[in-house]
Amino acid sequence: MSQRIKSNTKRRRGFTYLWIFGLALLVFLLIYFEQTSLLYILATLGVTALLVVVAAADLGRAELSSEVTTQQPDAQALGSGISSRAPVRTPGKARK
Repeated sequence: MSQRIKSNTKRRRGFTYLWIFGLALLVFLLIYFEQTSLLYILATLGVTALLVVVAAADLGRAELSSEVTTQQPDAQALGSGISSRAPVRTPGKARK
């Protein structure tokens, strides 16, 4: 790994910790000064932003890439010692 990539990840990690500390301080101050109405509004906006990000995620592309893999073992079958009866998709066959 090159030196430039290492310094980039350290810088991003530092900004992440700074954001976490800043937001934790903001929440603490809002609770301390009893500004629960503002805290409620910020929490609602945060959850809304998270839902928008999840809704905009391209989940269809992830589904297509999982079909390319061969057979993934069935966790329940592995734990019980029996063989899995799950159908195996081959990468070359089209879906019906």
